Amino acid sequence: MINILVTIRRERAADYYKALSSYRDFRVRLITSTQEALELLRDQPHDVLILDNEMDGAFEFIGDLRHSYPRLLIVLVDEDADFAMPGQADDISTEPFKNDDLARRIHRLMSDRQLETLRADSLPPVREVAKKLRKAVGESGKQQAAVTACRELGYDYVAFYRFESADPFKVTLKAQDGPAAIQAVALKQATPEDVIGFVATTGQSRITKPEDEVNHPLVKRGRLGAAACVAVGTANRYGVLIACNEKPDSITQAQMLLLELICAQFAAVIVREQGGG
Repeated sequence: MINILVTIRRERAADYYKALSSYRDFRVRLITSTQEALELLRDQPHDVLILDNEMDGAFEFIGDLRHSYPRLLIVLVDEDADFAMPGQADDISTEPFKNDDLARRIHRLMSDRQLETLRADSLPPVREVAKKLRKAVGESGKQQAAVTACRELGYDYVAFYRFESADPFKVTLKAQDGPAAIQAVALKQATPEDVIGFVATTGQSRITKPEDEVNHPLVKRGRLGAAACVAVGTANRYGVLIACNEKPDSITQAQMLLLELICAQFAAVIVREQGGG
C-alpha cells in the first residue's frame, strides 16, 4: 500500500480524488493547507506527497521537507507550465489528469525507490555491519555492535534507545559511542516531544538541525550540528538509533538510506536473538 498525502487547493479536491481513488494500492489523504500537511507528516508516515505549486509557500515548504523528511517522495503539480524542472521535488506533473499522468509518476517513483533499496542493500557497509551484528553476543552486545559500527561510518556520536513501553512512554538509552563529554550529557530517557520519541512513536526517519522544533536536545542547543534518527523494527518497534555530527547540514539522504538499511539488519538480528525467527 502506498500512503499518499495530497496538498491542494480546495476547488481541485474532486479532480484529485477522481484521479487517484480508483487505484487499489493507493491510500490517499486530501488536505488543503501546508500547515495541516506538516502536522500529518509529524504524526503519520507517508510515502508520497503531492503538492500544488499554487499553495502558499510551496517551494519553501518543499525545501523544509527535504531536510526533515529526506525519504519522502515529492511530486509538484504545475498546470500552468508547458515544461518545468522539479527542482527539489522528485518529479513534476504539468498535466496531472491526462492519461493518468499523476498515478504513473507515483508508481514510477515507488518502483525506483524499491530498486534503489535493493542496490543499496548490497553495499559493503551494510554487509559488514550485518556480519558484526551476527558475531556480537547477547542482546546488549548486538546493541553496542550496531552503535559502534555506525560510528565507524564517520559519525561523531551514535546512540541506541530501547523502546520499552508506549503507556507509560519509556524509551531508554542502552548503548552509545562517541566523545566522553557527549556521552556524559546524553539523554538517558527520551520523551514523546523529542526526535527520538517522535521516531519511536511514528516509525518515520527524521533528520534534524538546530532550529527544528522536534529535535535532540544536544542539537537544539548547538552542542551537535545534525542528527539522523531511524526506527529499528517496523510492525514491532524495537528501538531507535540516532547518529549525530558536529557539523550542521552534514547528513544526506543517501546516508539516511544506509542507516535505514543497517537498522533493518539490526532488527532482523534481534528478532532471531529473541527466538522469533
